[in-house]
Amino acid sequence: MDEDRYGLPLSTTSTAAATLYRDGVDLLLSAWPGAAERFEAAIEADPDFALAHIARGRVHQAYAEAAAAREKSRLATELSNRCTAREKGHIAALAASIEGRSPDAIKLAEAHLELYPRDAVVLSLLMGAFGLYAFSGRADHDQARLGLCERHARHYGRDWWFLTYLGWSHTEAGNAGAGRLLAEQALDLRRANGNGAHALAHALFEQGELDVCQAFMDGWLPAYDRSGILHGHLSWHSALGALDRGDTATALRVYEERIRIGNSQAAPLNAFTDIASLLWRCELSGGIVPAGAWSEVANYAASHFPRPGPVFADLHYALIAARTGQPDVARERLAEIERSATPATTVVTGLTRGMLAFVEQDYRAAIAALEAVQAETVRIGGSHAQRELVEDTLIAACLRAGLPEKARALIDLRLHRRPSRRDAAWRAQTTAA
Repeated sequence: MDEDRYGLPLSTTSTAAATLYRDGVDLLLSAWPGAAERFEAAIEADPDFALAHIARGRVHQAYAEAAAAREKSRLATELSNRCTAREKGHIAALAASIEGRSPDAIKLAEAHLELYPRDAVVLSLLMGAFGLYAFSGRADHDQARLGLCERHARHYGRDWWFLTYLGWSHTEAGNAGAGRLLAEQALDLRRANGNGAHALAHALFEQGELDVCQAFMDGWLPAYDRSGILHGHLSWHSALGALDRGDTATALRVYEERIRIGNSQAAPLNAFTDIASLLWRCELSGGIVPAGAWSEVANYAASHFPRPGPVFADLHYALIAARTGQPDVARERLAEIERSATPATTVVTGLTRGMLAFVEQDYRAAIAALEAVQAETVRIGGSHAQRELVEDTLIAACLRAGLPEKARALIDLRLHRRPSRRDAAWRAQTTAA
């Protein structure tokens, strides 16, 4: 029987299908272009290959192609009666995720990994800034990810994918030095690894090494095709480096060339949240965003995320609605979010109110709303780098409200965590005030 790269049997009668599936999984795990095409070819070689169907569904899910993802999930589930017990568990966990049953998907994945810890595709469901743990609403999801990786580390050794996410998990749990070393090791083992580049970018961000990050991106990014799912987001990291240097013009040029709707092939969740976040941060830094930029991303967000959820998306939707003069749209969405009343939605409602007050120049109300939920912001998911948007807004609100001492205290806390030229410049403003 054919096996995957981790030595797990594959129920297919076609060696060609197995080879294509193995290649597709490596491309999926490395966020490299071509996974969808490999899975499609595997299905063509063996239409009854259930794992190829669910893997194709996983790619559809990443690009918010919900109907197609659910159809692949349905086919895989129907075909799973001819699979091994491991494959049935694999399909059940991915299907629950695709069908929006996230709590079930987490339980299924965790139980499955106790039996089959080397099922990397199932483990990958729980990883990352947009993974099941991150969007669970837990306040300890960074620690939970790292704990899970460490629990299963002995089963992977020096596997490039595992080192990538062990590194990313260390970084997000506050161990950026270890995270950087592991990400560098992962990239040494497989240079064509978008997730590895992403893990390294986050470690360098947390260390305040944004010039080093830019040098890395200048050397690595040209080999990564624009169709790569993380191309736009890695460009976003480059733009953050420009903002750290006080160079909003370069940040906006990166936006125009590589992140803007139509110039990026990013997945919808990354596309609109990266744009909203970058435009907002550019304006906080004194930049003037291109005419129509907010309206363009507003139309995209309304098309792809017309209803609430996940809450990370809801926060960025609120930014866009506020900046396009549609606060009532944000408040209507807020009322719908509040009905679920989970810890994560409670946080995002406070953040939304704070962002709306900020745009309306009621800075003291913005401060009150943001401070009330700041300690729990981790519940919305995403990464430290992404959630710093909230800290940025709170600092800017303090400066504009004429509260330099409060702003300085916030800045000093962040400078203690990592060096930042932009924070140093903001601190100088508080001293001048």
